[in-house]
Amino acid sequence: MAAEAAFVARVTGTEVVRVDDVGGRLRPLLTDRTLLDDVDCLVVVAGLDATLAATVGAMTDVPIVAVPTSTGQPGSFGGFGALLTMLNSASPGVVVSNIDNGHAAGLFAARIARRTAR
Repeated sequence: MAAEAAFVARVTGTEVVRVDDVGGRLRPLLTDRTLLDDVDCLVVVAGLDATLAATVGAMTDVPIVAVPTSTGQPGSFGGFGALLTMLNSASPGVVVSNIDNGHAAGLFAARIARRTAR
């Protein structure tokens, strides 16, 4: 899903920087602000740790598109558990796409980036 979101955003003309496998390295990513300084929007793809989007949303003021995935945890009903977790996020500035919908997430992030560039 992350590759799909990055591809769609790149095709629509926005610059994309991918950071993979953040789980466990979240604090160093957010304490080293070099990746987040000039970012207009973040796409957070998570399955097993669906609270990742809310955590990132609480630590930064950048708009976030959360993408729940159907993989990652057995018994999550095909991503339904991750979707409900992301929908119930208390962090402001987090929007949630459909399960496994990297296309919509990439397009939405690209639209935010284009509007911010004006």
